[in-house]
Amino acid sequence: MHIVVLLKAVPIVGNERLDDGYRTQRTQLEANGNDEYVLEKALKLTEAGGDVSLLTMGPAGATDALRKALAMGATRAYHVQDDALAEACLRQTIDVLTAAVKKLEFDLLFCGADTSDGQGGVVAPALAARLGLPYLSYASEIEPGEGTVRVHRLSPTGYDVLEASTPALVMGTQVLGEPRYPSLRGIMQARSKEVTTWSLADLGIDPATVGEATVTTRVLGKEAPPQRSGATILKGAPEEVVAQTVDFLAQRRLI
Repeated sequence: MHIVVLLKAVPIVGNERLDDGYRTQRTQLEANGNDEYVLEKALKLTEAGGDVSLLTMGPAGATDALRKALAMGATRAYHVQDDALAEACLRQTIDVLTAAVKKLEFDLLFCGADTSDGQGGVVAPALAARLGLPYLSYASEIEPGEGTVRVHRLSPTGYDVLEASTPALVMGTQVLGEPRYPSLRGIMQARSKEVTTWSLADLGIDPATVGEATVTTRVLGKEAPPQRSGATILKGAPEEVVAQTVDFLAQRRLI
């Protein structure tokens, strides 16, 4: 069994910076958290035999996220990297990922629920539509069979059981299991694992059709949330803290 996991490198939370064009400066990147949950499931499903390939689209800094995922146990990685992609919009991203996935043969394609930077959650269904694959969403359990895959899809009343033929695209949730930490042995082995870099030309895409000149959506503005005021820390013996708490609430007419 061959499982391909889409893994996006996102800015480390708390270290995001915006330039004058409202673009996120991706100086420090890490693997998207939701993608690591589906990676963990892929690794468990292939423990008895099979390969797990990683696929990402992003700048050179995305390599660190790939190396960590390889250290967790993935077999190999594919990195779509091209200067023309710096200002790619969502439609262009889906175009590029579609072309990249078509270069691979696989049984299952895994995606996380969404990403911590965009939080759109639309890449997985759009990619499935472009590729003509069955799409199974919000999976809390994944059970591959002979030419089929069955998932438990989370619902407001519990879960639904869905089954589709393979190849198929499965969008997973955090219920699939906590991602493992890379072992020292895994970190050492990751250094020699293959990371194949593809340019737009390798995918048969004209760079002139990708980037800021042809985007269909633009970010018009971003701003940081307002700073929170400092917290009031109460100190003293328990009875003193209780008295201070009562005074604090009474002054604000909360009691």
